[in-house]
Amino acid sequence: MSLTDSDIARIASLARLQLGSEESTRMLGQINGFFTLVERMQAVDTTGVEPLAHPVATIEDISLRLRDDVVSELNCREANQRSAPAVEAGLFLVPKVIE
Repeated sequence: MSLTDSDIARIASLARLQLGSEESTRMLGQINGFFTLVERMQAVDTTGVEPLAHPVATIEDISLRLRDDVVSELNCREANQRSAPAVEAGLFLVPKVIE
């Protein structure tokens, strides 16, 4: 997959960016370089390769030190929402921004 100059212009427009021709050319090269790298990585045969939880696991057996999943903070929802302009049922109310 590779992008064209028109693709870069469309992406810049969607992102509300104003790119000059030099910047557009540079971005085109960088993004296409990224896509080339992804294609090379996808071409590698990973059949039979176990996923790693930690990179050190390739050289030694490690076990992850996980802490117990217990509540350690007090519920301060009401105190945190005091300064909010609008709250309902414990949720912040915000104006609709997408129609």
